[in-house]
Amino acid sequence: MKNKMFDLTNKIALVTGGADGIGLAISKKLSEQGAVVHILDINQEKGEASTIEIVADGGNCHFWTCDVSDQKQVLSIVNKIYDQNGSIDILINNAGIAHIGTAEDTKEHDFDQIMKINVKGVYNCVFACIPYMKKQKKGCIVNMASAATVVGLPNRFAYSASKGAITTMTYSIARDFVQDNIRCNCLSPGRVHTPFVDGYLAKYYPGQESEMFEKLSNTQPIGRMGKPLEIANLVLYLCSDEASFMTGSNYPIDGGFVTLNT
Repeated sequence: MKNKMFDLTNKIALVTGGADGIGLAISKKLSEQGAVVHILDINQEKGEASTIEIVADGGNCHFWTCDVSDQKQVLSIVNKIYDQNGSIDILINNAGIAHIGTAEDTKEHDFDQIMKINVKGVYNCVFACIPYMKKQKKGCIVNMASAATVVGLPNRFAYSASKGAITTMTYSIARDFVQDNIRCNCLSPGRVHTPFVDGYLAKYYPGQESEMFEKLSNTQPIGRMGKPLEIANLVLYLCSDEASFMTGSNYPIDGGFVTLNT
């Protein structure tokens, strides 16, 4: 009998920001492959609804209301998950927020908020999970960076800075814990069609949503935005044993946005 590729049966996977958009697609995909998924998300209503949906489809999924910027809260939840399951195999650092603004008009509060969630949130989750991964001598971490880390996008000053930090944090984590059999990689998506995009267009371009959606889609040489499922498929691969030789890398998934536009 042939082995099932990308098999995650009984792997304990934590997905931050896993209740919506790309995070939900990742939660579903890991669950489909047999992982026991723990969604950590600040939105309780969406988190509970997404968990019910995954369980109804036959998955093993649990939800924790969590503010990833609060280290005590993160530590408490991660400790409970480990105590209940005896391992933490996969950590997907997907939670994050966006911001529109230049270095001139970005307010201090907004800058601090971006760094608190996008950067400190990743640190908090890694800080909580690494000791357990070291103890069990295995683990996989996938961080969500962005094409904005290598291309100067207009009006994305704080957001780009936060995602640049994610990329270099990924390299550091991979180097520091490679001897513990802990792999760490990051993804750099281009524009992906999520509820955030729809909300952004409705807020900043009321009445012009369709026109702006097409314009944003066409900035990517492939001619469209990515789909959350496409991001989730790459995450699944990086978490699987098939990717066991891969660590310390940043993987673009952007429809050619970076390499074909430069």
